[in-house]
Amino acid sequence: MQLPESQVAVLEAANADEATPVDALAAATDLPPETVTGAAFELEEQGLVAVTERVDETISLTDEGRTYVGDGLPEVRLYEAALEAGADADPAPMGQVIGSSGLEGAAVDIALSNYARKGYGSIDSGEITADPDADPAADPEANALESLAGEGTLDESNVLDQLERRGLAEVAESTVREVELTEQGVTELMAGVETAETVGQVTPELLTSGEWEDVKFAEYNVEADAETVEGGCVHVLREMSERVKDVLVGMGFEEMDGPHADADFWINDCLFMPQDHPARTHWDRFALEQPTHIDDLPEGLVERVERAHREGVGEDGEGYHSPWDEDFARALALRGHTTSLSTRYLSGTEIGEIEPPARFFSVEKAYRNDTLDATHLLEFYQIEGWVMAEDLSVRDLMGTFEEFYAQFGIEDIQFKPHYNPYTEPSFELFGTHPTTGELIEIGNSGIFREEMLEPLGVDCDVMAWGLALERLAMLATGAEDIRDLHGTLADLEFLRNAEVTY
Repeated sequence: MQLPESQVAVLEAANADEATPVDALAAATDLPPETVTGAAFELEEQGLVAVTERVDETISLTDEGRTYVGDGLPEVRLYEAALEAGADADPAPMGQVIGSSGLEGAAVDIALSNYARKGYGSIDSGEITADPDADPAADPEANALESLAGEGTLDESNVLDQLERRGLAEVAESTVREVELTEQGVTELMAGVETAETVGQVTPELLTSGEWEDVKFAEYNVEADAETVEGGCVHVLREMSERVKDVLVGMGFEEMDGPHADADFWINDCLFMPQDHPARTHWDRFALEQPTHIDDLPEGLVERVERAHREGVGEDGEGYHSPWDEDFARALALRGHTTSLSTRYLSGTEIGEIEPPARFFSVEKAYRNDTLDATHLLEFYQIEGWVMAEDLSVRDLMGTFEEFYAQFGIEDIQFKPHYNPYTEPSFELFGTHPTTGELIEIGNSGIFREEMLEPLGVDCDVMAWGLALERLAMLATGAEDIRDLHGTLADLEFLRNAEVTY
């Protein structure tokens, strides 16, 4: 019997008593594993060997997971610091406990997002409590990390999903193929197997010389496994963003743009947001270290905004009667919402004075120090929009949303009254998730207040909104977790297959 050289080598190296892994055959034959695999499949077709497959799963710690093995999970460290601060008896200041825990940067958010989930205590209004009955030594995630670091095994498999979601462990799957001689293969080996001279490629020389008529060409197994190559594709959020822009332009809107890092004046003060509002503390905003303040602000506008904050607008205006500091207004931070673009445009400082009727929008990134969960990220995309016209009403605003969301097949929008410092009336928008059936918040909106518009020089109605692009994508694609869309925990398989349909 004559066979190609690689098949002969594999046949002679295989065993009839036990299955031999492809890697072992590759080492024994000095052939690449892919060549051995191809030869094994070809021999299997001829009945000379049997090829079996199994999937092996390997669990390993990430760099972050190894760090926590030595230092402890952030939530455990926070709990231990809370106990030392006496939070098991009375609530303790959260800032004090975080400071004594030694947690910094992203570890603080990780600790806060897992603290209550695991029953270590509660966090409310800047204070933290510790449950005296909690037992960090029994923390399943901490124990799982210790087990993986020591023995490389995981006893509690139900913890693995959570470790993966937190980016503390990685699971790698590999297909292991094993080859075993069949009775026919043993018979052929005993009878003698010779190496056949085969040609794997047609060359110009073979054709011109006529030798191609006499040579034996190697057979190709077109069903053999090939390397998986994942091609690039447009990210689902990019698709959604472009579709949103198409819809809004089709509804007569023009696009805005502006700086990601901006003065608190544009981000909050122009929105009639008091300077002592909780959302303007260092816990909720990302301040810039260098530079710390903006140099230029429109002098007259600063005076009008300050007066609105202190005294209010109109005969019945009250204002806030609270401190207002221009130095604080000049402080630079990453914008917590893209409404800073709206204040810039409405004030006339970006493209000059805008006459009604006018419609503007943006689909840009915003930054907030939120707790990470299924619907919140530290960075997210906001669909900002506003309409300037005479005699606008809430029905105009609701009708705009109904028309907009209908373009994405979403026709069950629900509205809930809400409070905003800069709009009155105000309401939130909710949509039903197609997979879970749960209502999720998808936006905030209202009619800009006179206290905001008068300092900007606008003397007609303006209705406005900030909608969540990621949550719209969740409704459109069925994604159940915002972290499946982008970030370090993004589900690549989901992103490869998700479609934005409309």
